[in-house]
Amino acid sequence: MNDTLINKVKVYSFSSRKELIDFAEKQKKSLIAINAEKILHANEQTRSLINQNIGYSDGIGAVWALKKKGFKGVIKIPGCELWLDIVKAFYQTKSFYLVGSKEEVVTATVKKLQQEFPGINILGYRNGYIKTDEEQQQLIQTIANQKPDVVFVAMGSPKQEMLMQEMQQHHTAIYQGLGGSFDVYVGNVERAPQWWLRNNLEWAYRLVKQPARIKRQIHLVKFLWILLLNRI
Repeated sequence: MNDTLINKVKVYSFSSRKELIDFAEKQKKSLIAINAEKILHANEQTRSLINQNIGYSDGIGAVWALKKKGFKGVIKIPGCELWLDIVKAFYQTKSFYLVGSKEEVVTATVKKLQQEFPGINILGYRNGYIKTDEEQQQLIQTIANQKPDVVFVAMGSPKQEMLMQEMQQHHTAIYQGLGGSFDVYVGNVERAPQWWLRNNLEWAYRLVKQPARIKRQIHLVKFLWILLLNRI
């Protein structure tokens, strides 16, 4: 496993999920999903957040870029699957805290985790609608007091990364930003069928299901073109 800069964004070239999880356990930093859009639109703030932590190839664009730079063994690691791999690896030995999504979604997520992973130690959870600075500071203090080993934050980028960075300053742990993964886990959002996933075409399936995503998916085409021209 190595890392390299793509548009000044540091991305690690993990060849397996286990390699990433083992590295995260040792480093105890935030796991940040990297895709073409994040690389293209990186600014000083987002680069700093990513480069201080562990950026992994969640999108096929990041995989293409790493392979073009010589990291042939790198694989795509979907964040919506990775967090459950982390739970499977540690639910018998580590503690967890969940932040994000609507109250009913995070509550359903906790209940499903308790059913699927008997004995899992979930120290607490709350929704992702943090409306005031006081609420945020209360959450950070709760994390500092309860000291969970793993914290999942499902709020979308860059909000979740900024929150995780602040949490890290008060309590060192494994953190992972999850976006909408709780909704996927409880069945509110459907992922692409396996054929699309196996062929790295989840982005295309999303586009077919939600044509309005064309404005976002065009970034992948732009990224590929820049990559082919060796401009990134």
